[in-house]
Amino acid sequence: MRASRLVSLLLLLQNRGRMSAARLAAELGVTARTVYRDVEALAASGVPIYAEGGPNGGYQLMDGYRTRLTGLTEGEAGSLFLTGLPQPAAELGLGAQVAAAELKLMAALPTPYRDASVRIRQRFHLDAPGWYREADPVPQLLAAAEALWQDRVVEIRYRRWSPAPGVVTRRLHPLGLVLKAGVWYLVAGPRPRTYRVANIEEFRALDEQFTRPAGFDLPAFWRAHVERYEGSEEAETAVVRLSPAGIAALPDILGPRAARLVARTLEPEDAEGWQRAEIPLESVPHAAAGLLRLGADAQALAPAELVAHMGKTIRAMARLYP
Repeated sequence: MRASRLVSLLLLLQNRGRMSAARLAAELGVTARTVYRDVEALAASGVPIYAEGGPNGGYQLMDGYRTRLTGLTEGEAGSLFLTGLPQPAAELGLGAQVAAAELKLMAALPTPYRDASVRIRQRFHLDAPGWYREADPVPQLLAAAEALWQDRVVEIRYRRWSPAPGVVTRRLHPLGLVLKAGVWYLVAGPRPRTYRVANIEEFRALDEQFTRPAGFDLPAFWRAHVERYEGSEEAETAVVRLSPAGIAALPDILGPRAARLVARTLEPEDAEGWQRAEIPLESVPHAAAGLLRLGADAQALAPAELVAHMGKTIRAMARLYP
């Protein structure tokens, strides 16, 4: 552990130049006293490191010195694909490895390429979740990732909304984790299906391993799943009643898939100019959240669980605004 920290300290100074003990301690997650001891150890091993006093002082390496200790560990190499996604990396328990991998990559790059990578980092940033949306709480994500790495059979208790709402128990073979618009999904066999990680109430890894299917391609499976989900006319749906303004706002509020389904299922106008139609039902809370954004321009008619959820939520809101 200390050897890895010494390398990280050395690479911080090599990549960033002079740094105070306080800044080094913050980067490495240790105390300033530990930094003092680590600097002494580096100096004793022959690294040309020295301290400079004053308000802008700190530790730095002699001009021209560069280390070749840039070999990536297995964990750091495996985390490279997440270097642009600090939050998902942290959720998977790989935050420290991502930081260490970035330091070693920066140290290994020639100066022109290192400068280019800094410019890219300063100019581009990926923020996965959608607007006005917080990431799902995923307390079972780490356990799922560990079982995935080890090809362990797992047993889960899963809260589903279709074909019938309730909690079910499943015995699964974890095949992959996918982050879609800020939401984590577990892809698991034996017959590959998707499970929203936030809906896993209990997760238990069993003392049993499975053989991963030969040729299973996670990106290809996910692309096919998304195409089936977005194009399916037989997916779970809800019946709603919409005003003309509600129909016009649908693409922005519920998305193009819902708008396409509504266009196919619209019934003739009633006496008030409203029309019945169907919308996709991923889950009762998800559908209710979208309909609530339409305000008084949408009314849920079925299924009964959605109508009850909407009524309960609206009555609770009404108590806040007497």
